[in-house]
Amino acid sequence: MIDFATKLVESIGIFGAGLFIAIESVVIPLPSELVLLLSGFNVSIGEFSFFSVWTTTTLGSLAGAYLLYSIGFAVSREGIDKLVFRFGKFVGIKQRDVHAAFKWFDRYGTLVIFFGRLVPLIRSLVSIPAGLAKMNLARFSLLTAAGSGIWNALWISIGIQLGDRWRDAENWAKYLDYAVYALVVLIAIVFVTRMIRRRGASAN
Repeated sequence: MIDFATKLVESIGIFGAGLFIAIESVVIPLPSELVLLLSGFNVSIGEFSFFSVWTTTTLGSLAGAYLLYSIGFAVSREGIDKLVFRFGKFVGIKQRDVHAAFKWFDRYGTLVIFFGRLVPLIRSLVSIPAGLAKMNLARFSLLTAAGSGIWNALWISIGIQLGDRWRDAENWAKYLDYAVYALVVLIAIVFVTRMIRRRGASAN
């Protein structure tokens, strides 16, 4: 997978990075962290600028999210289950994963579109219930771009710091994922706490 990502980026530059991220948004087993780390390495040696690769990869995230959103928008819940049952194995999507995304969306609403972008697997699948719920496209786009932008910026920055040692991150990427999960939980707790306090203050 590293070799594939490397060849793609070397062949078509930042557009290769954006394309990989778009595909990763739909084909679950592809690790976006690898191409973002590689992109960061290219920034460190002056091949790319941070802004250009960050913009391109974030647009790639949006493109993949739009595809899954459109599927949810056009197909019923039963139809989605049938599609996943028939074709999910080809893109690494399991029915239990889709059901988990629906539960996240039902429980946390549109906020999961933002926070979910920081969580692998949920990052992609949450676009489907958003489409099914006919979520406002402008709001969906804004939250998707914001969450994906943070995720992409984080890993690109790590790639910049690692430089030519970016491949080493494959060995401990999962621990960085855990750190991101903890950060997401912390942000969510702070957000919910402030929201509760504001409601309490307005009630008084």
